[in-house]
Amino acid sequence: MTRVALIDDHESVRLGLAAACARTETVRVVFSGSTVAEYRRWLAAESEEPVDVVVLDLMLGDGATISENVGDLVDTGSEVIIHSVADRPGAVREALAAGALGVISKSSRADDVVAAIGTVARGEMLDNVEWASAVDGDRAFADAQLSAREREVLRLYAAGLPLKSVAERLGIAYSTAKENITRVRVKYVEVGRPAPTKVDLLRRAMEDGLVAEATDAR
Repeated sequence: MTRVALIDDHESVRLGLAAACARTETVRVVFSGSTVAEYRRWLAAESEEPVDVVVLDLMLGDGATISENVGDLVDTGSEVIIHSVADRPGAVREALAAGALGVISKSSRADDVVAAIGTVARGEMLDNVEWASAVDGDRAFADAQLSAREREVLRLYAAGLPLKSVAERLGIAYSTAKENITRVRVKYVEVGRPAPTKVDLLRRAMEDGLVAEATDAR
């Protein structure tokens, strides 16, 4: 059972999502409120464990910044999904950089939001139109500001070469190639695009135009 908190300053939105979640056997809404501060007070007062997923409105009007709200929730150990209108790509990028695992538009069907909750509960990022729009609007965000060497190591490694072969191809030490991949992963985490596996790195390389088409990265 995935425990969920709904944080939105529109009660009608929360009620609609809560009803959709109640129709499932895998998602249970345990908190519904209008601010992150209210949620934190609930955690403290009820001695509750942090929820698995927080569905968070992008603009709460509570005086806190997007980074503060997302970062505060991530710090509790919960995954965060942004549920908002899809016309603020800059704000979405800020939320992703702060640790949110994705965004889904308020125009989406309630069942699609529930499905997104399941994806995020597994620790996976949402890969949808809203996410792509945010990334495409800022290439510096998309490529995580990788250095030329990091991009080259990533391109060869994501394309399927073992790291030892990457080092040999580039004429660098294995330890240097490994260090570059480590830095690449760190940089992707910092912009909200984690890539813990080689398959994830392939996806990031494809998204950033470093690899033209899918390659077996097992």
